[in-house]
Amino acid sequence: MMQWLKKVDHSLFVWCNQRISNSVLDRLFGIITHMGGATFTIVCAVLAAWLAPDHWRPVGVQSLAALTISHFIAVIIKRKMRRIRPFHIMKHARVGRFPLKDYSFPSGHTTAAFALVIPFLFPAAPGIAMFLLALAGLVGFSRVYWGYHYPTDCIAGGVIGAGTALLVVAMTNYFSA
Repeated sequence: MMQWLKKVDHSLFVWCNQRISNSVLDRLFGIITHMGGATFTIVCAVLAAWLAPDHWRPVGVQSLAALTISHFIAVIIKRKMRRIRPFHIMKHARVGRFPLKDYSFPSGHTTAAFALVIPFLFPAAPGIAMFLLALAGLVGFSRVYWGYHYPTDCIAGGVIGAGTALLVVAMTNYFSA
């Protein structure tokens, strides 16, 4: 099973990183990939917690809490798993402008993107919720596109970020009821 998963992971990586590469996607994913970075996600959560209308402020606080907790979880797993980034292993991998030196599993950008958006899904209109989920998913896809992560790194990051955010929302709702 693990060999099959590794083979699929590598095949999907090659498809995302090399086969669909073009200048339009380079620009698009160059912007989207930074939407999972620390600066963007922290600023969004802090602004929502401080400056949003009253009914949105708790959502900003939930996002900030989920972002913080999921970050620590992801860092602990990265240090434990020590998965080498694909651009260090795969000879022809394309890599973005900022080759990273830490470990690959799980994707911190994807973790952060999902931790940020999940609390906003509950009070948001369905169309906005779908857009936010798609945007978080595209952050993960962009990380593979740029050669920073394998697809399973991003799936794991999405699960960690979403799971942490769901737990924060559930606990907040339970204790505020």
